[in-house]
Amino acid sequence: MTTAPADAAIHASLKGVTRIYPGAGGNKPVHALGPVDLDLRRGEFFGVVGPSGCGKSTLLEVLAGLQQPTAGTVNFEGKPVMGEVPDGIGVVFQEDASFPWLTVWDNAAFGLRRAGIDEAETRRRVDDVLAFMGLKDFARAYPAQLSGGMRQRVCIARTLVLQPRLILLDEPFGALDAQTRLLMGDEVLRLWRRTGATVLLITHALDEAAMLSDRIGAMSARPGRFMDIVETHWPRERDSTIVGEVAFGEITGRLWENLRGESLKSLGYAGMAAAE
Repeated sequence: MTTAPADAAIHASLKGVTRIYPGAGGNKPVHALGPVDLDLRRGEFFGVVGPSGCGKSTLLEVLAGLQQPTAGTVNFEGKPVMGEVPDGIGVVFQEDASFPWLTVWDNAAFGLRRAGIDEAETRRRVDDVLAFMGLKDFARAYPAQLSGGMRQRVCIARTLVLQPRLILLDEPFGALDAQTRLLMGDEVLRLWRRTGATVLLITHALDEAAMLSDRIGAMSARPGRFMDIVETHWPRERDSTIVGEVAFGEITGRLWENLRGESLKSLGYAGMAAAE
């Protein structure tokens, strides 16, 4: 099975989106993002990379409805996103957002219970997702008894039970070691194929973006704009073994070629960046 074709239906879009944060304490406003245009194709896996502070997380939060754009429009499934997370969008952040006082099972069930889903349907969904995420044997454990990777699986499970059609991942594996990140990447690809959801991933790791994504947007230093959209042309049935392929090195090399100068700018080395 191949990746989504170029003419696949548009699932979510940003048009002319900018985000400017007001200055505080006499400081100047911060132009964090944009203008940005982006069309997410239904069912694709889209990665976003860029230097620190370039507005990657701001882009995700604007798309999720967690922030309002200063200018431009955001749409999900043909409807404007207006100041709250729409039904059908799920968000997973880098921070461990599991509730330490709840078991794995109750963590996964939290959103369903809050939404008033009946107990039988809650049990069906939670049991199914925990089995899928390899957490069935840890259903009665507490987060403190789990590894970092397993706690992040709990956070993903809590999102999956809500059956989102668009999943937004904000550096969900940033705190994990490189080997665990690769294995978690395999898990994410598996859930992407199973659910058919559209996925947008924010990451600092070029190898992670290259392995997981159908397309990758490389962003400039602040204010973040897309400098390049890289098509990976990976098959849908992929996993972490592709890191050994020649094309994988070519993709990461192209991403770094785009980002090296922008990363130098973000670190304040404008002269070095200009000399590139």
